[in-house]
Amino acid sequence: GIIANPNCSTIQMMVALKPIYDAVGITRVNVCTYQAVSGTGKPAMDELAKQTAALLNGRPVESSVYPKQIAFNVLPHIDVFEDNGYTKEEMKMVWETKKIMEDDNIAVNPTAVRVPVFYGHSEAIHIETRDKLTAEDARKLLAEFEGIELLDNHVDGGYPTAVTEASGTDPVYVGRVREDISHPNGLNLWVVADNVRKGAALNSVQIAEILVENYL
Repeated sequence: GIIANPNCSTIQMMVALKPIYDAVGITRVNVCTYQAVSGTGKPAMDELAKQTAALLNGRPVESSVYPKQIAFNVLPHIDVFEDNGYTKEEMKMVWETKKIMEDDNIAVNPTAVRVPVFYGHSEAIHIETRDKLTAEDARKLLAEFEGIELLDNHVDGGYPTAVTEASGTDPVYVGRVREDISHPNGLNLWVVADNVRKGAALNSVQIAEILVENYL
């Protein structure tokens, strides 16, 4: 058989949502991703570095990897566009969430955005749960779940970011946990992870470890 390694943006979301899904169920996910250029590869990282240097020195920029300037900009476009107006990256999050959760009924509405960061994907996730879950109880579930680091203090800087916490580390970091004031069963989360480590390398290693331990 073939073991599929999920998309980097999907896997960090799944880690954050798994304890909540198991506890109270999730009926709907709205997510906006803010994805680092390393997800496109080294040429994209080089392009961001060159464009940044050019702009800081008052020179014009050239774009070859991305369709528009990425330095000091955000692009609401990752991968090719599908017929329904979503990009392939966004549709991967839909397909993979249903597959990983083994739940064809979960609704997923993603917007994937490329941002001028070298490493680390960030996600603003808004979920609707089947049963009511308070923010306090959600924090307890998240804090106890393996692979998650909860950083959720209501003070300046009391939240994780891709650059200051996630980059170069393995955990999925979660903060800004709060109840949705517009929906009785809604919760909001901020989730960051190193897309190269958790999104690719580490997840592949963990899949291999499970195979060796349980099936080989």
